[in-house]
Amino acid sequence: MQLFYTPDINSTLNEFSFDKEESKHIVKVLRKKEGDILHVTNGLGLLFTTEIILASEKKCTVKINATETQKPSDFYLHLAVAPTKMNERFEWFLEKATEIGIHEITPLICDHSERKTIKTERFDKIIQSAMKQSLQYYLPKLNDPISFKEFIGKNHNGNLYIAHCEETDKKLLKEAVQAKEKCTILIGPEGDFSEKEIKLALENKYIPVSLGNTRLRTETAAVVACHSVVFANE
Repeated sequence: MQLFYTPDINSTLNEFSFDKEESKHIVKVLRKKEGDILHVTNGLGLLFTTEIILASEKKCTVKINATETQKPSDFYLHLAVAPTKMNERFEWFLEKATEIGIHEITPLICDHSERKTIKTERFDKIIQSAMKQSLQYYLPKLNDPISFKEFIGKNHNGNLYIAHCEETDKKLLKEAVQAKEKCTILIGPEGDFSEKEIKLALENKYIPVSLGNTRLRTETAAVVACHSVVFANE
């Protein structure tokens, strides 16, 4: 099944028209024509089975034949991850985490971060593409970048974890997480969190965790953390 995404379609509509860019892609690039069936999601858990009634490059219009609702996950995973120096690595994480089943992502600017400025527009497109490729109907939420101190100061519900490399008493994440829980996990930059940041997290009731015996790159650590939580809920 090929899945299309638009946030503008909803269950109150009988017909829907794609914007000019998507219409051109559907009609000119994919060569879809009137009578063809398109599967469309709004990223909020709904799948629409539609039929093209007007195959125009400027305004492709479909009628909605059926609507299906995907049950939301029993758990909720929020990863706050320090952006990598190379954008491609962070983009790889976004793609894989979306495919695995993450719910929310926050780029976290830390003391040791090599990249301090982030443009999220491309990140949004990567997440949308990964959602469509993996045939999911919920679009993960991508937040604006935020400093570590400001993030810690916010009220985050559920269990809180910080994955750091300091030689202290830590639980393995795969043993710490529980099924059907809401959790937030902090993943630091290549140079790890600073001692000050680790101390601040612990003071705010974050549980220190390990992702294994080897030292992982930021993007690998984030994917391992994502998989650990999703696996605990399967």
